[in-house]
Amino acid sequence: MSTQKAIQISKTGGTEVLEINQIPIPKPQPGQILVKAAYAGVNFIDTYFRSGLYPVQLPFTLGSEGSGTVEAVGAGVTKYIPGEQVVYYGTGSYTEYINVPEKAISHIPEGLKLEDAAAILIQGLTALTMLRESYEVKKGDTILIHAAAGGTGLVLVQLAKALGATVIATASSAEKLEIAKQHGADHLVNYSGGEDEWVKEVLGYTKDGEGVEAVFDGVGKATFEGDLKVTKRKGSVVSFGNASGAVNPFNIGRLGDKNLKLLRPRLFGYVATREEFDHYTQELFGYLKNGQLKLNIHKIYPLEDIVQAHKDLEGRVTTGKLVLKI
Repeated sequence: MSTQKAIQISKTGGTEVLEINQIPIPKPQPGQILVKAAYAGVNFIDTYFRSGLYPVQLPFTLGSEGSGTVEAVGAGVTKYIPGEQVVYYGTGSYTEYINVPEKAISHIPEGLKLEDAAAILIQGLTALTMLRESYEVKKGDTILIHAAAGGTGLVLVQLAKALGATVIATASSAEKLEIAKQHGADHLVNYSGGEDEWVKEVLGYTKDGEGVEAVFDGVGKATFEGDLKVTKRKGSVVSFGNASGAVNPFNIGRLGDKNLKLLRPRLFGYVATREEFDHYTQELFGYLKNGQLKLNIHKIYPLEDIVQAHKDLEGRVTTGKLVLKI
């Protein structure tokens, strides 16, 4: 067999541009590991590439993370051997086989399922690195997490609680708020009633109404203005997603009203080296092993149902992580 199935786009747009194509199976180059994929995570960043929000060279193979079994290794690779189960990140994981550089792959600990490893990697590392580096959450902090019942949101809630924070969680329905509560959220806010309402409610959960130490916002345009209002003096707004659209350009002088810090982090800037990736991946798996982090897989879709998976993700009808079975 010399070809494999891959989900690609040859133009940007809606879910109608998703294609299942046959492409060559690559050979591992020096320093690379060829993995026979088992599962791939489905993430909002995949829809950003598909829609054209993040420009890419076309045709483009989608997918940012996955898990599987080592098929072969390139020259110079000594840490991995065929047959080992691994997890990895990088472009092109919506494929049956993928070449992965050593800096972007890690062994799956004994007892962790392949589908669980694929489900947790990107969102887990995104949450963990932001809580460690975008704003270092400390015991006693009060933080706000938007879209708390989503894949990254649920991980943020659990890890923030493990770090000793009080968590205010927002979501668009009572059902989603209940899920956030089950994962450790202290206070629940339905933000579907409009900015004035949710801002007032969030401030009511903070000491003397001064606001939160940090906001972690994967929603984007719809919540950004409110974020500036609910963050306390010298606090941090961490804007990491565009679920409602990209944040509008604004005058940075507005941050001076409360000496706010504003960040727009991307995961790969925090795990660019092999040492960083190994450090945070092992810390993440540690939270899984000690029970402080629970997985919530919304649904596992067959590869052929990729259109429905993207529709469900963008339709905001999901709670937890979406996974493709390759």
